[in-house]
Amino acid sequence: CGGMYTANTMASAIEALGMSLPFNSSYPATSDTKREDCLRVGPALRHLLEQDIKPRDIMTKEAFENAITLITVLGGSTNAVLHMVAIAKAAQVDLSIDDFQRIADKTPYLADLKPSGKYVMEDLYHVGGVPAVLKMLLAEGFLHGDCLTVTGKTLAENLADVPDLREGQDIIHPLSDPIKPTGHIRILYGNLAEQGAVAKITGKEGVSFTGPAHVFDSEEAVNTAIGQKAIKAGEVIVIRYCGPKGGPGMPEMLKPTSAIMGEGLGKKVALITDGRFSGGTHGFVVGHITPEAQQGGLLALVQDGDIITFDAVENKLHVELSATEIQRRREAWTPRPLPAKSGALRKYAQLVSSASEGCVTDEYDPQNESSLAATTK
Repeated sequence: CGGMYTANTMASAIEALGMSLPFNSSYPATSDTKREDCLRVGPALRHLLEQDIKPRDIMTKEAFENAITLITVLGGSTNAVLHMVAIAKAAQVDLSIDDFQRIADKTPYLADLKPSGKYVMEDLYHVGGVPAVLKMLLAEGFLHGDCLTVTGKTLAENLADVPDLREGQDIIHPLSDPIKPTGHIRILYGNLAEQGAVAKITGKEGVSFTGPAHVFDSEEAVNTAIGQKAIKAGEVIVIRYCGPKGGPGMPEMLKPTSAIMGEGLGKKVALITDGRFSGGTHGFVVGHITPEAQQGGLLALVQDGDIITFDAVENKLHVELSATEIQRRREAWTPRPLPAKSGALRKYAQLVSSASEGCVTDEYDPQNESSLAATTK
């Protein structure tokens, strides 16, 4: 996972958030510098205790905006949307998926890092690392420099003596020549995603897709279909009942997206799901669709052949169905039984919030319990 996949995305974001030491996210894992970095943690923790600096002193709304800005610039994983919203809830900060779109609209995508580019995190480290990127963004007015960090200093103070990005490097594009002038993460709405969905669009695959639905009720079913070469160019593959409740646990769709690429269909089909994606996923993909199919979202009513459009310019996800047809299908629909009848997974399915709310389990809503009751009998 050397590229800007989920682990490196979150490590970078947490550094921008102020919750890890400078350079922590970009030191190569087995290097002497990483070993030294680990040894710095103890004294840093003691200093925080002595100064009575709490996580919520650091994780402010402005700090989350810094983190989302860096995620956008680096072309980070869509999983960051889930994680940042959940972390913000724990920090009692008002953050929503719409904040990602707001920041993406004014922030360019600059990093030529895998999976959409050619470089990996170690390459970025050798040209200055995450702090050099943050220093550039701060100088250009993209960051809040007065945010407190775990060093006990502000972000601006941490970056004051950091060297600039190495001259001549081509990993981080200049602002005058971005890979994409706005962010790659798009928050979509429409009749298929009344509460939101998340797409990762770098521009290399295009910005919109329309095609007939090819519907699957599990990841395993679509994997079988791909193996049997039953997926055709032009289709919109629908994988449903993979959300936080329907999974349960919101599994990532790495195998089908990888298989689609392997079949040479990466730019010829789209994939939408109420599940999520690996940070290594790229192409026409939309995940985190809410309401999820398990809760009766319109995704549950889609049938093979329905025409689906997603547009990353207008930020729309829509299926062409009349209100009358939707009502007819809804009346005929019966909730799918949950796979988990008891135990931890059953409890998780009862407690977990939607993907748009960060999939947290400490905001229990009794209405969700009543809506699930019929699906578990």
